[in-house]
Amino acid sequence: MTNIDKNKLPKHIAIIMDGNGRWAEQHTIGRIRGHKKGAQAVRTVVRACREIGIKYLTLFAFSSENWERPAKEVQALMFLLEEYLTKEIEQLQKQEIRLTTIGETGRLNSKVQEKLLKAKEMTLKNDKMILNLALSYGGRDEIISAVKKIMKENEKGEIDISKVTKEKFSNYLYTSDMPDPDLLIRTSGEYRISNFLLWQMAYTELYFTKVLWPDFTKDDLLKAIASYQKRERRFGLTSEQLNEINSYN
Repeated sequence: MTNIDKNKLPKHIAIIMDGNGRWAEQHTIGRIRGHKKGAQAVRTVVRACREIGIKYLTLFAFSSENWERPAKEVQALMFLLEEYLTKEIEQLQKQEIRLTTIGETGRLNSKVQEKLLKAKEMTLKNDKMILNLALSYGGRDEIISAVKKIMKENEKGEIDISKVTKEKFSNYLYTSDMPDPDLLIRTSGEYRISNFLLWQMAYTELYFTKVLWPDFTKDDLLKAIASYQKRERRFGLTSEQLNEINSYN
């Protein structure tokens, strides 16, 4: 088992869960069964993050582009999401995990929306960890939505658009109430961020692994965190500047 420093944990981990389809092909089974196996990996990782002490976990569960997939696969993914919420709500409560979502969840079918609303209401007061599901989510769509909100407020005279800063802009994003990700993990060997949290990942550490999502284990998670802990996060500063800042803290 990979060792990590519990005192240097990333506060927020984001994961692009990729490789369900390829896993299914390798095992000569249908794609939907690959997604089912991927749902098991979700359970593993959520529980591992809670056990380790991660405060925020954002999972890219369904992108705005995923609506273009075959209708049968989309329907199956919605069913799996509904099933996950039904089966896991008790565990989320037990582990004091709060469920939140980002994305255009109004596009999801009514049953899934009902399950999400119920799960979010039931876990609202949980404060040990935030499990944030990106559903019907696209990073460019999120930024455009934020711009529209600002323009609308500007038209009403509620905001001076000339005084909008990076910090103020962030308040109009879906993730306004959580810190930006410290670490992004992408499985399956792909080296791109696929329209995920584009604004928020300006200084996120990126970790890519060839492990397909259904095979992703707690130890794979620990390896990603261990890699993160070996890096120096400078945010545009020099090492000397960072050392000087840290010496005052």
